[in-house]
Amino acid sequence: MKVYGSVVDNETRCTHYHTKKDIVAIKFNCCNRYYPCYKCHEEHAGHTIQRWSQQQFDERAILCGSCRQELTIREYMNTISCPCCQASFNERCALHYSIYFEPV
Repeated sequence: MKVYGSVVDNETRCTHYHTKKDIVAIKFNCCNRYYPCYKCHEEHAGHTIQRWSQQQFDERAILCGSCRQELTIREYMNTISCPCCQASFNERCALHYSIYFEPV
């Protein structure tokens, strides 16, 4: 699975977010491409972000950078670690949900 943007390692960390827990890439609804964060999308995509609607929350649009498992948006929003490999996700990413996903 290709991840676009300013990626700095093979676990999807980028120049903007690169802590141990920053291992999630998000498939953007507008272009169907994975980026590590909204800043990478803004810098590299050339178009505005189109958020995922609540009706699309069962789409596989989250990539675990540790094991490469694709999660649904709903699975991702209801966990703090990958259900496949148990790698911890950055819980502060929830602060940016409204950029990626229609508010619940």
